[in-house]
Amino acid sequence: MSADVRRAEALNYLQGAADKAKRRGHIPFPPAFVIAPEGDGGPPPLARLIQGGRGGAVRLRLYMCITMMATRQPFDLRRPPGPNGWTQMLAIDPKTGPRRVASNLKWLADHQFIDLQPQWGRPSAITLLSATGDGGVYTQPREDGRYVGMPIAFWTNGWLLQLSPTAIALLFALREALGGKSEPQYIHTAKRQRYGLSSDTWTKGRKELEAQGLLAVKREPQGDFYDFMRLRNAYQLTLARLEGPPYWS
Repeated sequence: MSADVRRAEALNYLQGAADKAKRRGHIPFPPAFVIAPEGDGGPPPLARLIQGGRGGAVRLRLYMCITMMATRQPFDLRRPPGPNGWTQMLAIDPKTGPRRVASNLKWLADHQFIDLQPQWGRPSAITLLSATGDGGVYTQPREDGRYVGMPIAFWTNGWLLQLSPTAIALLFALREALGGKSEPQYIHTAKRQRYGLSSDTWTKGRKELEAQGLLAVKREPQGDFYDFMRLRNAYQLTLARLEGPPYWS
């Protein structure tokens, strides 16, 4: 099966999953998933998800799909896809997909992002745990006020499949940092460090988002008349671009 056929099949699966979950608008993620608290030296959960082993591509996509599909308390999937189903939904090579899916579901469970409950004769049920990765009970981010939203089109139009884990992580970081601001914004170094993304990761993700038309980066002066003026990067997202398909590669 060619990559194009696998992708078309995956898009149908993602659309079906979104329809079954009756998802509309934005899928909420808590800020603590994206950014570490001030003074916390460790990386936030999102940065941990993309570390190691092919950049955490399958791991991150699995987690994002589970979050999109588990809509009601106790935020679980009693009849989740099996390894072959996830392989099709994520457009993974069927030769290696089931093994990669199984190992990454185990990783998510071992690191307390999800709980797996064996079921006789069918795939283990999946329950979301706290997005902070501390093993606590999952709560709806909207109930806590501020959240980082990702449009459902990110799944249904295939951006989940096209963007690398690096680009997805930076997109989340910029969504958190910029909020609803429409004007280009500079992000201070101290805050950037709280996202747990290295300079190399930030640069690679930035180039990918720019190439896809999701991000514009401008050089703007920072400081006032009495300060030493420096040109710094100011970031502006174009989330309307998500309503169309990505540039496939």
